Amino acid sequence: MMDLLDLLHETMSSPWVYLAIFAIAVLDGFFPVVPSETAVITAGVFAASGAPYLPAVILVAAAGALVGDHVSYAIGRGGGARLLDRLPPDGRRRDAVEWARRGIATRGGLILTVARYVPGGRTAVTLTMGAVHYPRRRFLAFDALAAGSWGLYSALVGYVGGLAFEQDPLRGLLLGLGLALTVTLVVEVARWLRNHRSARPGTDAFPTGTVSRPVDAR
Repeated sequence: MMDLLDLLHETMSSPWVYLAIFAIAVLDGFFPVVPSETAVITAGVFAASGAPYLPAVILVAAAGALVGDHVSYAIGRGGGARLLDRLPPDGRRRDAVEWARRGIATRGGLILTVARYVPGGRTAVTLTMGAVHYPRRRFLAFDALAAGSWGLYSALVGYVGGLAFEQDPLRGLLLGLGLALTVTLVVEVARWLRNHRSARPGTDAFPTGTVSRPVDAR
């Protein structure tokens, strides 16, 4: 256990940790199996002890998320419509895409901020926004808000855990991850309740097979 703590302390005190956080956040934007939130929370926990520097963690995490989301948007714009339409009709990825379509239609770019806290939601939304040719400038504006709020939230959740268990960073990490999981569950439950109440047959904003239709830029 001490070897693990020593390794984490050494990693987090290295200036290369900022590049690592940035790269992980970029990859998570279009390859969602990469645990960017865990990496940022971990950095936040150790930031409570002085290294790494908390504002820098927030900045590089948000910048990486912004770049990764734009990569996902570009993938969607460059042929994502065909890719999305080939998803299995009864799979979780199809459900995420349909949720993204409805959200884009009813709430525009604001869905980006919510999707940042929904497992699998961020990639489904950014891909779909590219596929439906959502205006780039509006995408950038909303995504800057989403990435910035996510970087701030993730780092501060870890920082709170680090402050609570300053002498035991592993417990601080567990507390930070637990807080993040709780927020995710609350968002998921709220989203499920909203969808359950408003669900009506045949009300999908973008029926299957029409993903390539451009979004109204208004």
